[in-house]
Amino acid sequence: MSPDRIYLPAAGHHWALPFYDPLVRLLGLDAARNALLDQAAVGSSHRVLDIGCGTGSLAVLLKTRCPGADVVGLDPDPKALARARRKAGQAGLVIHFDQGFSDEQPYPPGSFDRVFSSFMFHHLETETKVKTVSEVRRVLKPGGSFHMLDFGGPEDRTGGLFARLIHSRQRRKDNAESRILTLMSQGGLAGSKKVVDRAVFFGTLRFSYYRASAPAAVSDSGQALPKKIAGAEIHHLKTTLATRNE
Repeated sequence: MSPDRIYLPAAGHHWALPFYDPLVRLLGLDAARNALLDQAAVGSSHRVLDIGCGTGSLAVLLKTRCPGADVVGLDPDPKALARARRKAGQAGLVIHFDQGFSDEQPYPPGSFDRVFSSFMFHHLETETKVKTVSEVRRVLKPGGSFHMLDFGGPEDRTGGLFARLIHSRQRRKDNAESRILTLMSQGGLAGSKKVVDRAVFFGTLRFSYYRASAPAAVSDSGQALPKKIAGAEIHHLKTTLATRNE
């Protein structure tokens, strides 16, 4: 991992990190994360990855709900990871937290049964989103699934005032349903779909749940064949997304 690489922290600004968890609780987003876990059907034998885990709220919730699962969190922010490790320790939970980026995951192919993304995807630039989905596909076991929760895109005009205030138009535009489903499908995931839309905080904050799966493809030797997007495919996908946005 490059120590000079710039990233957008969980709270939007490094100075705001101490206020992140209280704000999440105030807005009712922990309940939204519980619903995300409901759709994933995590088993006690599963190995699970939370990309962009931030202060570890989802990872701790997951381990609490399913103590037998092997839970791993990944985030580039060392200060957020320190809070995540402290949070897990206070809860008496064993969770492994790694420092790293979602588009450069330090894990072998086929390492996880489930991969989660919770209110992280909108932080990423388009090319990083493309590479992130490719990495999710690579680290998922055949038949494993990806579960994502994030703010709604600009096509949602029925609410989401709070999201419009705290997130730029460009980032919300890149979180449109059609763009996310395109990313998932062209990244090699199967059955990509939006599961449901929900709202909290008197309807001023709207978000969407997505899921997709890694195809159960195997080679002649029976080994998984994870797909990774090549440079030419990344360029093609960026062109496709730009065209859809016009």
